[in-house]
Amino acid sequence: MSFMETYQWEIIIVLEVISWVSLLIFGVTRYFFDKRKLSKYFLILFISFIGIEALVGWFIYVETGELSTIQLVITVFVVYAITFGVSDFKKLDRWMRKHIGTLRGIDLLTEKDRAIMKRDKDPAHIAKKYRISSLIHLVLFVAVQIGFLVYSLGSLSDVVPYIKDLSWIGTEDYTITPYANDTLYGISMVWGIVFIADFLYSWSYTLFPSQTK
Repeated sequence: MSFMETYQWEIIIVLEVISWVSLLIFGVTRYFFDKRKLSKYFLILFISFIGIEALVGWFIYVETGELSTIQLVITVFVVYAITFGVSDFKKLDRWMRKHIGTLRGIDLLTEKDRAIMKRDKDPAHIAKKYRISSLIHLVLFVAVQIGFLVYSLGSLSDVVPYIKDLSWIGTEDYTITPYANDTLYGISMVWGIVFIADFLYSWSYTLFPSQTK
């Protein structure tokens, strides 16, 4: 085994610790010392280490030729970071500046921030936002499932028998499923449940707009 393969978890943990320390320092410099320009460097450092984690996962895959739990964890984290994570971070950033500014007795929000926060309370905007996020989730779910199935079966055409007979869903024996191992099967089942719940919840804002008022 190579050094990276042998100590993959240790490497990832070190990268994670450094990245989260960078994010913590970002928060302190941005919200308590109001050093926005300086805080951006620590945010860039945080993002850079996420990218390094992705590279580590790729190198491990190249060396082993197999997908492991650690690679899937990295992939999920990176995909979240570059999709929903961006908007979630901006929303959290405004929330932090609003409440920490109140505690410090100063205003850390801009007029643009206030306009966005006001817009985010509009039922029509909320419904539209959830529709878009649900469709993004759908595309991601389908894309990842295709990747899992191609990796497991070698061809999408081989999945047809499994689609015609769905009795394997929910089984504890992954060998009768179209997935190559228990990890892929487990992730797919859990994600499938989460996806269905999220999709129904997201579209409820469009079907029942009164709940946002």
